Amino acid sequence: MTALFAALLLVLGLTSAPAYGQQAPAAEQLLRWTASDDITRYTSAPQTAVAGPATIEFENSEATGNTTSMPHTLTFVTGDPDYNDDVNVNILANPSDAQGGKHSVEVTLTPGTYKYHCTIPGHGQMEGTFVVTDGGGGDDTTPPETSAKVEGDKNADGAYVGMATVTVTASDTGSGLGTVEYALGDAGYQPYTEPVMVHETGAHVFRYRATDKAGNVAEEKTVEFTVVAPPTDDTTPPETSATVDGEQDADGAYVGMATVTVTASDAGSGVNTVEFALGDGEFQPYTAPVMVHEPGSYTFRYKATDKAGNAAEAKSAEFTVVEQPAEDTTPPTTTAKTEGRTNSDGDYIGKATVTVAATDEDSGVEKVEYSLDGGPFLAYSEPLVVDRTGHHSVAHRATDKAGNTSQGVAESFDVVPGGGVPAPDCPEFDERETVFIGDTDTGVPNRMTQQRCTVGELIEDEKDWSSHALFVKHVTEVTGDLLRQKVLDTRESRLINRAARNSQIGEPGQQTGYKKLFDGTKESFERWQHVGGGAFSLNGDGSMTSSTETEGMGMLWYPKRKYSDYSLKLQFRDDAPGDGNANSGVFARFPYVHDNPEEPRPEWVAIKFGHELQILDSPDGDMYKTGSVYGFDRVGLGGAGVTPKGTWNDYEIKVVGQHYSVYRNGELINEFDNTGGQVFEPPRDDDPGTDGRRYASGYIGLQVHSVTDVISYRDVRIKEL
Repeated sequence: MTALFAALLLVLGLTSAPAYGQQAPAAEQLLRWTASDDITRYTSAPQTAVAGPATIEFENSEATGNTTSMPHTLTFVTGDPDYNDDVNVNILANPSDAQGGKHSVEVTLTPGTYKYHCTIPGHGQMEGTFVVTDGGGGDDTTPPETSAKVEGDKNADGAYVGMATVTVTASDTGSGLGTVEYALGDAGYQPYTEPVMVHETGAHVFRYRATDKAGNVAEEKTVEFTVVAPPTDDTTPPETSATVDGEQDADGAYVGMATVTVTASDAGSGVNTVEFALGDGEFQPYTAPVMVHEPGSYTFRYKATDKAGNAAEAKSAEFTVVEQPAEDTTPPTTTAKTEGRTNSDGDYIGKATVTVAATDEDSGVEKVEYSLDGGPFLAYSEPLVVDRTGHHSVAHRATDKAGNTSQGVAESFDVVPGGGVPAPDCPEFDERETVFIGDTDTGVPNRMTQQRCTVGELIEDEKDWSSHALFVKHVTEVTGDLLRQKVLDTRESRLINRAARNSQIGEPGQQTGYKKLFDGTKESFERWQHVGGGAFSLNGDGSMTSSTETEGMGMLWYPKRKYSDYSLKLQFRDDAPGDGNANSGVFARFPYVHDNPEEPRPEWVAIKFGHELQILDSPDGDMYKTGSVYGFDRVGLGGAGVTPKGTWNDYEIKVVGQHYSVYRNGELINEFDNTGGQVFEPPRDDDPGTDGRRYASGYIGLQVHSVTDVISYRDVRIKEL
């Protein structure tokens, strides 16, 4: 699952154990875990350690393979008697947090086994253990023995031609060898794992040392040597160039930072060194693009030398860096004015005109939007005329040029046809552009009638009809009236009547009162919209299946309208490969997913502001099983039993008020009341809670969790209660 967080929660309730026995302190050691997009395992983790002080480092960043800002934790288990419980570590890392997803903490380890895992819901398979030994040090106070040997082809002066290979040997007869490290010149130490090859020409100082398991560190030793280029007739210096990149203002100055990249090439003996200097400063080795943050004007000098000793003339690039302007974090302000002729009750007669205005004192207004009666936000360009009778709500918001979007503010009012007549009591709600009979589009315009209801609302194709003949008779009567009123012409009346006769509405064995949202046809599938990662594809048997090729978590949602109280029925099938089980879910009552100012990632709007009714038949892993209200109410696998993989299951979600009922294969497996004050379990700091933003109405969606969580759906239908 989920998201979710941008800030770091680094809670380290550390209990540092006393030194084990009276032995010498263990060597200072780094224990490093890394994570990526994978929610089934850590990318790397230690298997052993030595008792004593240690640095625990956890990195979950783009550098370790996390490309989706997926959060992970590294948490030590302290409540299991089979494992050590003396060190409490709970690190939450996210590539977008203040530390870039890399965090560390100092601890003291004692002999035994530690267990660790990730506590993010759905990531329960990320776990493991590592063993801590006492190092066998006892009274060992003697450091390891070390030596180094340099090998390669030499010239008459004893210099190594083209390359030198340095091999380090270390041994310890006491507690045993712990680590071996080396460094070139003034660079920092790094682990030695195999002979080191040095290609760069020039004089070199190779430093090395070793540490045993009791913590004894051998004195640093060095070996010096020189590398020269092979004999060559190369007399041409390298070619060099530099580019300056960054955001520029109107004057060409770089805003906040300039990045200088140097390129050098040599077709002869090859590039040996590249150097740079800022202004009158000393030249220094160039190893990576240089970032200049301090405001000011700069001359960036650079040069290169090849392995034959040919030096290119120094070149320069000039640029200016200016301060980043103060960040605009204040959204625009919007106001709306509703005008029109009103009656004594304050209702607008015939129509109301809503004029929206927006102001922004910082970066300026970029766009203004409105939403009519809970629909999607649309671009506002001119006053909005609302001429349908009934109660209406127009929400308005604006976005400035810095990307700040204001909260939607709603204006509510009533429109009446004249003389204070109340809004029409239409049998159904249907504002689609054309008239539908079930899922059949007749193509006839869905016009307003004299009853102030649309044609589709008078057809009542979602009603629970007792027979097909009764439904056809009703449609014939409606079209006859509308033909006399000249709302329909003869051709349009015949099209609607023919669609009614050809429908199965009211037929025995048909689901009555339920509207098909997905019936296996291409037309019904294309009414849904996908956001986020992953995908669903339509099958020839009338089902849809999540993709096994497109990675990421996403959602297929039905954007045509919102629903309040309803019974949603569908069938699902677990098609996960191998022995695993598919992780998916049905989302209920979430707001419009696009341009949501509180959650810019559309696939997360359903998670943070709606409810997910979980589908997961796995006996292990995530604690929320089929029928659970994810993050709020857990149920086990007992309800209605677990059918074999590859079999279809009936799933019904009934929502009335804030009461959720979940049925599997006709059996009630969970009931949940969305009462105030409830939060995610485990808690999440981005959970909006139940303070009014767990909506009383909203959209419906189907989750695709990952490429291995293959799930199929069919026969999705809804009945409003």
